Amino acid sequence: TGFLHLGGLRTALYNYLFARKHQGRFVLRVEDTDQSRVVPGAAEGIEDMLEWAGIPPDESPRRGGPFGPYRQSQRLDLYQRASRELLETGAAYRCFCSPQRLELLRKEALRRQQTPRYDNRCRHLTPKEVAEKLSQGLECVVRFRLERGAEPFQDLVYGWSRHEVADVEGDPVLLKGDGFPTYHLANVVDDHAMGISHVLRGTEWLTSTAKHLLLYRAFGWEPPQFGHLPLLLNKDGGKLSKRQGDIFLERFARDGYMPEALLDIVTHCGSGFTGNQMGRTLEELILQFEIGRITTHSALLDFEKLPEFSRIHLSRHIEDERLRQKLIQELQLLVEQVYGDQHVDKEVLEKSYVERVLLLRKGHVSLLKDLVSSDYSYLWVRPSVSRQQLQTISAAADEIGKLVTGLLRRQAAVFTVEELNKDLRGLQKQSGEPKYSSMMKLLRLALSGKEHGPSVAEMMVTLGPSEACERMRRALSS
Repeated sequence: TGFLHLGGLRTALYNYLFARKHQGRFVLRVEDTDQSRVVPGAAEGIEDMLEWAGIPPDESPRRGGPFGPYRQSQRLDLYQRASRELLETGAAYRCFCSPQRLELLRKEALRRQQTPRYDNRCRHLTPKEVAEKLSQGLECVVRFRLERGAEPFQDLVYGWSRHEVADVEGDPVLLKGDGFPTYHLANVVDDHAMGISHVLRGTEWLTSTAKHLLLYRAFGWEPPQFGHLPLLLNKDGGKLSKRQGDIFLERFARDGYMPEALLDIVTHCGSGFTGNQMGRTLEELILQFEIGRITTHSALLDFEKLPEFSRIHLSRHIEDERLRQKLIQELQLLVEQVYGDQHVDKEVLEKSYVERVLLLRKGHVSLLKDLVSSDYSYLWVRPSVSRQQLQTISAAADEIGKLVTGLLRRQAAVFTVEELNKDLRGLQKQSGEPKYSSMMKLLRLALSGKEHGPSVAEMMVTLGPSEACERMRRALSS
């Protein structure tokens, strides 16, 4: 019914971690039985995003598996057989109540400030009355006969729980009039048919678990073990809203965030791990994950920290030679996309230059695309600056250029911003330019074509001595 958001990612991730920790299989089943709410492309989008996040399912609609099909809309015969079995044993019954009657019941309950519930009217129909209504062609649904006596169960997160659902709910619909099952029937039938051993899902399903266990009992099946994950909330304690549109994974992928940063932040704000440091890899998450460490407290997600998580993981990728090669290619493409209509010299796109930029800016940027922002445009577009322009700033332009070029060539091996700042102050006295600010203005213009921006020393360090010298030479010879 929608695309994958951060709450769904966290649920999928915990299932993935649990499966990997115990050498199990992680299964993606598409539950699309509410046809009125199906969003075209959403199922494919969910699987795309799980693959993007680095936690692909072992079995799924796309990958297949021994218990397919993995879309519930393609398993209708299974649910219809199961509902017939319950009808035959008397655990379920046909309900002929019209939508209009159910709506009146709902409105009346709300008027009395009560929780709306079905009044179980049709559970008392005799076999003869049911046959008569069916012969008249009346539409019906199949409902489960809720009985008192729900047994306590041990949740993997919340511990012992018990909900006497028959006291607070009417008999739930199992099979709708269109032949599609509700979630309650479909998930029980499928978990049994697919051999599911453990289910980790959102805490909103905790009270429904008692109902599902009654269904397992009616079928005579052994249920899986359930673990309910606490809510993922905004920093202010409010629920993450899908309507905000900024919690969907497509948005983070489009904005250039690394999947590792998202996996890190959604586990960092939650629980279930031996430690709580930033920057954990997926392998470290698997290693540290312990389901018994998940607390029942809601997890508060602080979006303001995401750039810091992203900076840490981007730095790690830059440090890793194999991962860095992929970043070089991505950055080359970004430069061409952003500055393709401007004059970008081939040297600026050479692998060695792009790699230098990545290594030198490591720890300074959170996203790869930060390096193609206007602040860093000087890295990719060589300025078109004339000698005359430089001379209007300082009559000592040629001497400044000669001294700075000599300095850069002498220090070509390695230099820092601090060292350069100190050396540049020394050069100013030699150049004959009385004002340090004028010299800096001239150098910034020659290097970037801009009057404002990063410090000159920072520019030189990032450009590298070779590129900085080339820009000074071009400006003074034009």
